[in-house]
Amino acid sequence: MSMAGNLRKVTSLGPVGGLRKVARLARRRRRVDLSHPARSPLGSSVVNCVSYREGRRVPGGGDLVETVEQVRKHGDGFVWLGLHEPTESEFADVAELFELHPLAVEDAIEAHQRPKLERYDETLFAVFKTVCYVEHEELTATSEVVDTGEIMVFTGHDFVITVRHGRHGSLGPLREGLESEPEQLAKGPAAVLHAIADHVVDEYLSVTDSVQGDLDQVETDVFAEAGARVDPGRIYQLKRELLELKRAVAPLARPLEELATRPIRVVDPEIQAYFRDVTDHLLRVKDQIASFDELLNSILQAHLAQVTVAQNEDMRKITAWAALVAVPTMVCGLYGMNFEHMPELHWQFGYPLVIGVIAVACLTLHRGFRRNGWL
Repeated sequence: MSMAGNLRKVTSLGPVGGLRKVARLARRRRRVDLSHPARSPLGSSVVNCVSYREGRRVPGGGDLVETVEQVRKHGDGFVWLGLHEPTESEFADVAELFELHPLAVEDAIEAHQRPKLERYDETLFAVFKTVCYVEHEELTATSEVVDTGEIMVFTGHDFVITVRHGRHGSLGPLREGLESEPEQLAKGPAAVLHAIADHVVDEYLSVTDSVQGDLDQVETDVFAEAGARVDPGRIYQLKRELLELKRAVAPLARPLEELATRPIRVVDPEIQAYFRDVTDHLLRVKDQIASFDELLNSILQAHLAQVTVAQNEDMRKITAWAALVAVPTMVCGLYGMNFEHMPELHWQFGYPLVIGVIAVACLTLHRGFRRNGWL
């Protein structure tokens, strides 16, 4: 549909139409930037609504209907609408205004989606899994290491709609960074899509660096002198958290490859070169996660081997002490039998002789066990 056609569609809706519903919603909700947690009421789904022309922010705005009307009236620029966990009723009129596909709308509201890229006519729908490293003093069997969220991005010729789920992954700093580079922002909505992808992948790199610190600590503990006493639950927990990170990273490879190589109308060929750079960073993260997983498997096997060796050492000690106890038990059991005619029963030095034999036998066994490392 042409820009003029879009304008006619926007302006043709009456005061009781879908646009006015959006207007009433916009007036009813305060517009705050969730990138600043201190000023982010959880009840507000509208993060920001801004229009850009020639890479620069257009003053004013804030009302979605008026902002869209102005963009389509001038025929250039685009609208960036940011939402945070909108409900179905809140998103319905936005979807109607921008002609978003119902399946994509359902995914954006429900969340819990795999990273993916879908095309609906002239609109791209991308899902990114955001990750955040959870700080902790010490890794335990129940520690949360990686927290995940989602960012859904609708990209058209004259609009970008971002829907964020989770308490992290704020796009406020990203917006400020883009506004400081108007020549990049002037390339249109695809530039915003690239910036979001780059931001998400950079967070992957940051999280993997932090996870490596936990991995190094576990490795150090396992191979320390008391390594056999390390709680294996810590290793399993880190492996589970690493699997959560892998689920966020691995499926994103294919969508980024499509954005970097396949011709897409809303993505300028010049922007595709930037997506190739993001793809390279993602491959680096995948390689890191794969190496972490292999190292954790090796650490776990080494830990189990240490436990087995420790158990064998314990069994050898028990066996050695049992052998030492067996000598006096055998002698005492022999002379404890109630026979009338037994040698040395009435000899004056019989008792000291038996005690001496027991002592010499036990000392000989103890020395032999010590020499062989059993005690």
